[in-house]
Amino acid sequence: MAGDGGRPLVLTQGDPAGIGIELTLRAWQARHAERLPAFGVVADPGHLREVARSLGWDVPVEAARCSDIAAMFDTALPVLPLGRSVRAQPGQPDPAHAAATIESIRNAVDLVRRGEAAALVTNPIAKHVLYEAGFAHPGHTEFLAALAGEGQGEAPHPVMMLWSEGLAVVPVTVHIPLARVPGALTTDLIVRTARIVARELRERFGVAHPRLALAGLNPHAGESGALGAEDEAVIRPAVDTLRADGLAVQGPLPGDTMFHARARAGYDAALAMYHDQALIPIKTIAFDEAVNVTLGLPFVRTSPDHGTAFDIAGNGIARPDSLIAAIRLAARLSQGGRPS
Repeated sequence: MAGDGGRPLVLTQGDPAGIGIELTLRAWQARHAERLPAFGVVADPGHLREVARSLGWDVPVEAARCSDIAAMFDTALPVLPLGRSVRAQPGQPDPAHAAATIESIRNAVDLVRRGEAAALVTNPIAKHVLYEAGFAHPGHTEFLAALAGEGQGEAPHPVMMLWSEGLAVVPVTVHIPLARVPGALTTDLIVRTARIVARELRERFGVAHPRLALAGLNPHAGESGALGAEDEAVIRPAVDTLRADGLAVQGPLPGDTMFHARARAGYDAALAMYHDQALIPIKTIAFDEAVNVTLGLPFVRTSPDHGTAFDIAGNGIARPDSLIAAIRLAARLSQGGRPS
């Protein structure tokens, strides 16, 4: 089993001192039980062998090309070698590893852009480690958007969706301080984000008529201006514009009543106005199974909905559920929403 057209998926290594490598090993071990599609990882084969050895896991690791992955996957974990060796210590992040982390991402993106791989699954990185090494992008997603735009002129506008079977949420503003959210939130940004979400729900997820719910910014969605002006001045005009596009849109809705089970049945994706308004409900509902999906890119990208977990790296106790869900969803989206 593979992704679109029989092509494999490709994983990045993430920060080599974090849990990404051991989760990749665990996912390969679970390939039959979880019925996972064929995947390879862009990394240093020697490092994966060392991590497997240190954890006492019997995982054969073999250097491979992308075209080898499908044939090799049943008997060994295919690793697409980096141009450098990695000697990371679990739980000890080091800017010296930044070049390998970046190379893994860049090489994996090249494979999906060339059509050799069906989709990209990224393991977690630590932005502060990359910043210390001179990384110029605000984060992982922005770097992917820049790579996607190389040679194409303008970089695409990426949109972060957190997805689970029970809830899909999109923060309109993402990694900015809460105090800056009201100034950053504009009608144009909401409309642009919602249009991308609706398009990707149709084209990637196979939802013929997407239904969107827009959260209010203030308590009780501003209560007609009594608790803040942004809901009526900024969000409602976005709702009107989106409805004029022919989209099924509700809002602005009070954030405290739109995530219970009955409310969730009325929409396919919720757009939240700031980071925690989106992430608190989905991490409450699906902490171990939620997947980070980047919408708006010219290729499918998913990622586990957690970080590097340096505090438990190397102990073999990190749960692979979110990575497994990300692999499975990447295969599904590469097939236009059909179950893999």
